[in-house]
Amino acid sequence: MTGGSGFIGGRLIERLRGDGYGVRALARSESAAERVRERGAEPVPGDLADRAAMRAGAQGCELAFHAAATLGDWGDPADFRRGNVEGTANALGACAEAGVRRFVHVGTEAALMAGQPLRDVDETAPLRPDSPALYSATKARAEQLVLAANRDGFETVVVRPRFVWGVGDTTLLPALVQLVRSGRFAWIGGGRHRTSTTHVANTVEGLLLGATRGTPGNAYFVTDGEPVVFREFVGRLLATQGLEAPTRSIPAWLGQALAGAGETAWRRLPLSGRPPLTRFAFWVSSQECTIRIDKARAQLGYEPVQTIANGLEELGAAATP
Repeated sequence: MTGGSGFIGGRLIERLRGDGYGVRALARSESAAERVRERGAEPVPGDLADRAAMRAGAQGCELAFHAAATLGDWGDPADFRRGNVEGTANALGACAEAGVRRFVHVGTEAALMAGQPLRDVDETAPLRPDSPALYSATKARAEQLVLAANRDGFETVVVRPRFVWGVGDTTLLPALVQLVRSGRFAWIGGGRHRTSTTHVANTVEGLLLGATRGTPGNAYFVTDGEPVVFREFVGRLLATQGLEAPTRSIPAWLGQALAGAGETAWRRLPLSGRPPLTRFAFWVSSQECTIRIDKARAQLGYEPVQTIANGLEELGAAATP
């Protein structure tokens, strides 16, 4: 496994160990090694640029899960390319050379995002490697590599969760909490659009089903089931942390203009930090993104194993001193 010290990867290790699997996990630092060790996996020193380390770690393994990725809505294009494209190519090559039977890639609906709402989309929607958002473009290119690598003796499957949340989240909820506490949070266009979500337990369920039942060379969306209203769901997430969602809102047209102008300025001028609003953040915060999971239900037998209500209750309990 790659990404075993992260949010999804860590929960996946715990589930795999609970199901009786032995797990090896790539670890690029001693702190990462300690985290995967605590979850029950054997750490393999190395990173996504170290193909030899990945090949050695994958020797004798039947399955590989590629959960490592460069995340975020802003950054150096070279970092996104190395982490998401070159890293995926290295993981694929190393696992194939080691004789791994099946390679399961943690994909994302973001690989379909290029500026338009995603309404009731399924796996027939095109990937967007041409997206102006670095995360979207590089994750789309990574998925293209994974699906193209499928062949006899080396099966590849992609599982795409959307808006992964739950206890242990190190990305989405912490960012929302920071925005609220700093006074920088505002709804864009009111925030009343619909969005699909995927609790981390449902993400892990989808990954395991993809590994055991997925048709080689296919991608599968997995979510919590029915979409939610973005504003209502985010408000409930914040409430688990003892915070009340602000009521301040800016028009969608203004948010779009700010995102476009901000990204242009930060790319062309020697400005420090990051734009106050990026295109990707604007899309997530203001545009509908609803996902169909008919294919996962039909081919994998997928159904959510965690409800939104129970997941929120767990978050609240974990935040209580």
